[in-house]
Amino acid sequence: MNKLASEGVSLTKQAYGLTEDLMTPNAAVYWIDLVISTALMWGGFWIAATTANLAIGLVAGLVSVLALYRALSFIHELTHLRADETPGFRLGWNALIGMPLMTPSLMYEGVHNIHHIKDRFGTALDPEYLPLSRFTPLKLAGFLFVALLAPLGVILRSAILIPLSFVVPSLRVYVRTKLSALMINPDFVREDLNRWRPEWVAQDVACWLWSWAVIAATVMGWLPVRFVLTGLAIFSVATFVNQARTLVAHHWDNDGSKMTLDEQFLDSVNVPPPNLASELWAPVGLRYHALHHLLPRLPYHNLGKAHARLAQALGADSHYHQASEKGLFEALADLFRRVAQKQPGAEKAAAR
Repeated sequence: MNKLASEGVSLTKQAYGLTEDLMTPNAAVYWIDLVISTALMWGGFWIAATTANLAIGLVAGLVSVLALYRALSFIHELTHLRADETPGFRLGWNALIGMPLMTPSLMYEGVHNIHHIKDRFGTALDPEYLPLSRFTPLKLAGFLFVALLAPLGVILRSAILIPLSFVVPSLRVYVRTKLSALMINPDFVREDLNRWRPEWVAQDVACWLWSWAVIAATVMGWLPVRFVLTGLAIFSVATFVNQARTLVAHHWDNDGSKMTLDEQFLDSVNVPPPNLASELWAPVGLRYHALHHLLPRLPYHNLGKAHARLAQALGADSHYHQASEKGLFEALADLFRRVAQKQPGAEKAAAR
């Protein structure tokens, strides 16, 4: 084993030893956070969709965007939680968030865990990795702004493709393998068709019925069009913010080859304090993304405490300190700078 790989294993062991007492999720924290986030999401939406005051509407809309984003981000936690650790939380999250936003937990369960498999991370088999630093600036910008269309995508899936898939078997296979995963790798195909759970079918049906109910209420005039457009706008902005956060979650430098544990950690990014704004654009622990890859079972509410311990205990020469960025804009600027440097003719231009 080379020195880099050896250090990676050592870092993992050191991190676990320093945080072993923080591995137990606190169910009360999860429930309180989710309920408050959901209340702010719907409350902000209601005010934004009804007020005649533009300033109040914009502020309420922003609150709803951030609360929606935070509440939706719990789908990530669900993939790492055992059912007995937070009783009823998966069902509660799907009822409050997954079904209304037509983004049920099935779209991350059985998918996100693949991103954490050592031999798949950063390869063509990873659903959440692309060599983004090798994109052109225009293609990278396209990756960012296409997220604005996410609400239309989930409506198409829920209102049209899901009901059709129950009468067209080949379409059902396609929906399950290609349209039932939150992924950024367009070539990823779900392989767990034989383990498709009854509750996942129930989630699909619930999203289908919800979408039809909203459409019917709008057509009949029971639901004002302003409510629908406001909801779509809030959802769209939230997915855009998440896409921007995705751009800085990793360095995206890998070419598809297998990576050591240390290389996987160093490809990931923390945006820790003193940057407080990262709690808004990378909520529910997402600002400690590198630490999460180091210790995937660490619950989100303990990531800050774990980071403080590791930052203090590990020496200045530890790889752990190399995974931090100062902020969102600094990390985005670094990504676009590396993208520009890899463009044809960039080296010649720099030498002039």
